[in-house]
Amino acid sequence: MQNDKIKIDIVSDVACPWCYVGKKRLEKAIEQWKGLPIEIEWHPFQLDANIPKEGLDRDTYLMNKFGNLEGPLEMTKRLVDNGKEEGITFNFGPEWRAVNTLSLHQLLHVAGEEGFKDALKERFMKAYFDENLHLNKPEILMDIMKEFGWSKEKTNDILNDDAIAYTVKQEIAHYQQRGVNSVPFFIINDTYGISGAQPASTFLEAFGQVAPLTILSEGDHCDPTTGIC
Repeated sequence: MQNDKIKIDIVSDVACPWCYVGKKRLEKAIEQWKGLPIEIEWHPFQLDANIPKEGLDRDTYLMNKFGNLEGPLEMTKRLVDNGKEEGITFNFGPEWRAVNTLSLHQLLHVAGEEGFKDALKERFMKAYFDENLHLNKPEILMDIMKEFGWSKEKTNDILNDDAIAYTVKQEIAHYQQRGVNSVPFFIINDTYGISGAQPASTFLEAFGQVAPLTILSEGDHCDPTTGIC
């Protein structure tokens, strides 16, 4: 039976700048795609599950991870340039703070049940990388979720819900067991994997392999299976 859509599962972390770039490039490809409709589902990943609840300032985080500041700060210049090409403002100034993203994935999990996970993912990434909001602070998250109509009480309840946290961790483990060890990772129709923030042309090529033709209208024709013309 022919599929009537292309399903893309995206494994990513809010704290992954290349996930932000990859999201924009995928969106660019979808805008250009003229074939079957595309359905996206986001899945959680944590680049560093050991970041403390209070987070880490930029320099401490980079020193812990890379042992120096020169290399990582040079690396951010490449990200800034790539971001500009996709309409992203990356701000890695001294106010930027690395956070443990588990709580963000808990909020995204419930947002997915309510149908606005993609919009919230975009909002979190902008808050994290552009606005330098400290997303480890509940009051900051409450303000963001208020934009989506959630009360402070609802946001707080989700942040403190161990069952949701467990579900998120299980989903992360599932994709790790499937071999996803870096993000972003795009799985097309549960068959084809694309690793990294590839250009829009790579996504378009993959779409074409999955669904090479969409028949916009059908007139008189010959069927090779039935022999009927």
